[in-house]
Amino acid sequence: MPIDLDTALGAELDPVEFSWASSDVQLYHLALGAGADPIDPRELRYLTDNVPQVLPTFSSVAASFHMTELPRVSFPGIDIELSRVLHASEAVVVPAPLPPSGSARAVTRITDIWDKAKAAVILTETTVTDPGGTVLWTIKRSIFARGEGGFGGERGPSTVVATPDREPDIQTDISVLPQQALLYRMCGDRNPLHSDPEFASAAGFPRPILHGLCTYGMTCKALVDAVLDGDASRVGGYGARFAGVVFPGETIRVSAWQADGRYVGVVTVPGRDGAVVLSGIELTAAGPQIG
Repeated sequence: MPIDLDTALGAELDPVEFSWASSDVQLYHLALGAGADPIDPRELRYLTDNVPQVLPTFSSVAASFHMTELPRVSFPGIDIELSRVLHASEAVVVPAPLPPSGSARAVTRITDIWDKAKAAVILTETTVTDPGGTVLWTIKRSIFARGEGGFGGERGPSTVVATPDREPDIQTDISVLPQQALLYRMCGDRNPLHSDPEFASAAGFPRPILHGLCTYGMTCKALVDAVLDGDASRVGGYGARFAGVVFPGETIRVSAWQADGRYVGVVTVPGRDGAVVLSGIELTAAGPQIG
């Protein structure tokens, strides 16, 4: 169905009520590779039964953590087949550290729709509040819908976060477990593209691919560990653009540069000639700038 711009732009979705427990947070962290060194106190902070610290990227799965059905991309004025949709970008702002358990209400609205001729880019903003109305986090997300352009909308800006022309200040390699996607799918994303070899082959991939949001979360953890002494409560905001795929069993390389009180970066796959899989990474600290 063609995009109805007048109906879609500015539309607000029905609120979503959800809750999460400390065990959900710990499973999410395990799915990102936390606990690789089970006697490292910094790793155990992600996995404690009392009050585990929470990576801000848990925000991307909190509302859908217990879902087992495939999602639909259905907004007012927009109805798109899941096979046509690619996750383009994700960013979160956290006014305070995420609580390790709780209940919340999420309200999503469509903020922009850009017409790229052969595709549409749909931007949403989700505000999540606790039962008292305090904002817990805000997510800005964009999706790329193939074949949905040409509806007469504006093309939109080109957003690029440039990296400095010098050697990175931080560079770290992360081994992706062969079973990483199977672990991460327990966090609410059951798309068979990440678990079914036949489905992945039909989609044009030699084998199942890792969830982009898993790479996103693994990168956030790597940066928190490298530049914030493993203290997730110091993160004020984090975001990235999805640029390519990662296959379970590969090694990814996180390169980051300190710039203007934040870190910007890129994630590549050294084993595939440095193929870029995440770009436009930005990590900002709560309170004083990173320095």
